[in-house]
Amino acid sequence: MPGPPSVDCCYVGVDVGSCSVRAALVTRDGCVKATAEEPIAVWTPQPDHYEQSSADIWRKCCSSVKKVTEGVEKDRVRGIGFDATCSLVVLDQNFQPVAVNKDGVKERNVVMWMDHRALDQASRVTATGHSVLTSVGGVMSPEMQPPKLLWLKENLRESCWKEAAHFFDLPDFLSWKATGSLTRSLCTLICKWTYSPSEGWNDNFWTSIDLEDLVDNNHSKIGEQTCCPGSPVGGGLTREAAADLGLNPGTAVGASLIDAHAGGLGVIGADVSGHHLPCENQPVTSRVALICGTSSCHMAVSQKPLFVPGVWGPYLSAMVPGLWLNEGGQSATGGLIDHVVKGHAAFPLLKEQAEKSGQHVHSFLNRYLEELSKDKKHLDLLTNDLHVWPDFHGNRSPLADQSLKGMVSLGTRHVLDAMREAGHDITTLFLCGGLSKNPLFVQMHANVTGLPVVLPAEREAVLVGAAVLGACASCDYSSIQEAMEKMGKVGKVIRPNLDLASFYRKKYAVFLRLYVHQREYAALMRD
Repeated sequence: MPGPPSVDCCYVGVDVGSCSVRAALVTRDGCVKATAEEPIAVWTPQPDHYEQSSADIWRKCCSSVKKVTEGVEKDRVRGIGFDATCSLVVLDQNFQPVAVNKDGVKERNVVMWMDHRALDQASRVTATGHSVLTSVGGVMSPEMQPPKLLWLKENLRESCWKEAAHFFDLPDFLSWKATGSLTRSLCTLICKWTYSPSEGWNDNFWTSIDLEDLVDNNHSKIGEQTCCPGSPVGGGLTREAAADLGLNPGTAVGASLIDAHAGGLGVIGADVSGHHLPCENQPVTSRVALICGTSSCHMAVSQKPLFVPGVWGPYLSAMVPGLWLNEGGQSATGGLIDHVVKGHAAFPLLKEQAEKSGQHVHSFLNRYLEELSKDKKHLDLLTNDLHVWPDFHGNRSPLADQSLKGMVSLGTRHVLDAMREAGHDITTLFLCGGLSKNPLFVQMHANVTGLPVVLPAEREAVLVGAAVLGACASCDYSSIQEAMEKMGKVGKVIRPNLDLASFYRKKYAVFLRLYVHQREYAALMRD
């Protein structure tokens, strides 16, 4: 066990997103001292297929970590934590990449989280009505691992399925690469693989969906040993991994998290004393973390299991050990905004004008909206007669219908209402992720939900959450909860404009009517 932490000790957090790897050097009190970012490759060989390379991702992790620790005494770095998208990594018995594509390109051995090739398989898994589906809102998503595994077996039996010896969630692949340990995090297995912390794997489930071969050899292909997020993994960094990362062998490695869950750790436990928030002096169960980037995730924890129709969970110890997690979300948010803006006929002119003004495109658009709203009481009223259905990439929750499509017809409000109806007592929103840097996006969330929004002092809250894992693994903090409180800090509070409450109630009523009509139309077309 390492000795007591020094005043200048620090931790490294590594976040693998959809398009890049980011790393940060974080102090014991949660201050980010250095960051680095490296792009990672994405292949789209056909519609709904998104693939990556685990070797490429690891290389970018190493170069990013070396950059943020350059000039830092390695003894100061007491722990490292990884988070990543919930993508599927496939390796053979020698831990070499196995192709997940019909082209047979072994380098492309990762099926990305947003890959929807397994829509049919997901529907068939849902149709079994198996009891494990209770923890995923009753509906299996193609973004989870069982349907992806079934697709590989049915479509790439010879070139992939028979060659595969190890299936990892990407966060667990990174922990294995760093330590050589095959221990999986409860976060990934519970949230994306149907694992139960109390009962283990349900062999009957795998058999019922024709994946009984995953039961063989004590589930060696999908994980035999598990631990809570932040637990020390193996003996810390192996010599090989330490050399790759530029750190000391034996440096503590915390059991990993899915990227959104790391964002939750980075914000939801912050000390809010003195900010006059309704969640002050209340348990963390009164808070929701909204991690908003390419997609969005809504994280709410509870003392007892709460089943929310169409919302994933409840998952015990999937984010905060000892607490149950419900996870709502939207499959396309930042990605949808980029798609709409860049696909507009006026985008070339917009880009030109934004560059001339020295502003980012989104900042330029926000200022333009402010100009348009000068003759109205509130900017929000510009959309009085416009309603947008945001599910351009299917609905993740609470409808849990990936067949839905977007239309010009309020995702977070819908998810929170479903959570409240199931028993969650939510009073405050905590935002992080790329979209939390957009002031209009943040203010709209406060106005639509009627709740105060807390922004972290460190905008890179996901990286702080990853560093929390390393801090816990080093034993510098006694628990995830203590590390969350000490390393997470409130930066700014955005209050809702209560005058707009009636306006958004009316819009929400229209939204629900449009939802009913769209579901009826979709059912009619399927019949």
